[in-house]
Amino acid sequence: MADKLLIRLYDVGLGDSIYCRMPKAHKNGRDFHILIDCGTLSSTDYLAAAIDNLKTMLPEIDGKRHVDLLVVTHEHKDHMTGFGMDLWDDLSFGAIWMSAAMDLDHPEAKRAKKLHSFAANAMEQAVRLNLALSPPLMELAAALALNKTAMKTLRETLPQASKIKPVYVHAKSKKADLALPLKTDATVSVLGPEKDIDFYYLGKEGDPALRRLGFIDTGLPDPLTAVPQPDAVPMPANIDPADFRQLRSRMLSTALAFADLDGKVCNNTSVVLLIEWKGKRLLFVGDAEWDGAYKEGTKANCAWNVMWNLRKEKLKGPLAFYKIGHHGSVNATPWGMTAAASEGEPLAILDAILPVKSKAGAKATVSTRRGNYETIPRTDLLAEIGKRVSNTRNYANAFKKAGKKTSAVPKFSEFEKKSFSQPQPLRTDLERMLQESRGFVDVEIEA
Repeated sequence: MADKLLIRLYDVGLGDSIYCRMPKAHKNGRDFHILIDCGTLSSTDYLAAAIDNLKTMLPEIDGKRHVDLLVVTHEHKDHMTGFGMDLWDDLSFGAIWMSAAMDLDHPEAKRAKKLHSFAANAMEQAVRLNLALSPPLMELAAALALNKTAMKTLRETLPQASKIKPVYVHAKSKKADLALPLKTDATVSVLGPEKDIDFYYLGKEGDPALRRLGFIDTGLPDPLTAVPQPDAVPMPANIDPADFRQLRSRMLSTALAFADLDGKVCNNTSVVLLIEWKGKRLLFVGDAEWDGAYKEGTKANCAWNVMWNLRKEKLKGPLAFYKIGHHGSVNATPWGMTAAASEGEPLAILDAILPVKSKAGAKATVSTRRGNYETIPRTDLLAEIGKRVSNTRNYANAFKKAGKKTSAVPKFSEFEKKSFSQPQPLRTDLERMLQESRGFVDVEIEA
């Protein structure tokens, strides 16, 4: 309906591409159009189809389809692949926001950027050498891969074509930097990341489980050395062959550990958007993660815990819509995880933003695709959110009614069976299986 706010999650496989239309919210009286991310680790055919559909939703201004605000949450391919594709010549943009971690000159992300560059290049080397990485590590390598074409499009091509400058945003961004042509009953706020990325998401001591972050300050090794090609390195005469193989294994293990840490840091520097429209609150969290503890500065904190401790007044309060984080991952929506976990900070956050008593006024969706990660999606998490929102579906009943077999659902018996008959928020992967020609999930919010 034209008078309802629309959120459209495109099914792009494993990735995010989200369109939001706020009716008559622009200062000149027209609708206000937002695109959040455009990426996938799956086939790019879905992504191209999503942008073709997006263009039909946008107004034509000066001969081009116009997006009022483009937000790129973080530098992972499943959120930005599309910007390396030839999709944008007939679009214009009013504003482009990217995470402060993506700013090459951000003074408080020097260690994070050094880590990201090393991890991405090391994983690229591992893939190039066709090393026997596990399926999850192969997926991590794909997500971390440096996409120079996409970043040039975002930093230069699109801003120059629209005669604007990209803005690298954080929770302390100046009001002038975040100014948008919106009416007074609509606002877009940034709740994360924090400006001091190194301090909050790496910490002074770094990750205590790794104890390797000192390398970032003293200088990381060359990725080509950290991930050596087995046949290219001659066997030293002064070391036992088994010891040499173990040494090489440790070098690769260290590189993979840095890559895993970088993936976590990159997720936690996601742009977190709070959209408020006519009294309704909508939260888009990218891939922001959580854990069970917050300690300022001395450890690597997660985004949710930082927001909860620093910006509780903005985060706390029932939502009308929640974009389920990190494709339904175990670490991306604060929750108790088990029936015994009846207290603690994560559950307190979930109870604040999606209280059971406000279920009738809350909706949620997730862009997901069952692949190599066991916890994407975490179906018991989706069942928990299903207890807290109104737009749910019992997929066991839906598949039966549609004559679809559950054997078509990837890894059904391992990860889906237990929660399949419990109400879940709408999922892009299962919705495509039920309505193959649609390619997106719509949620409407009434004023």
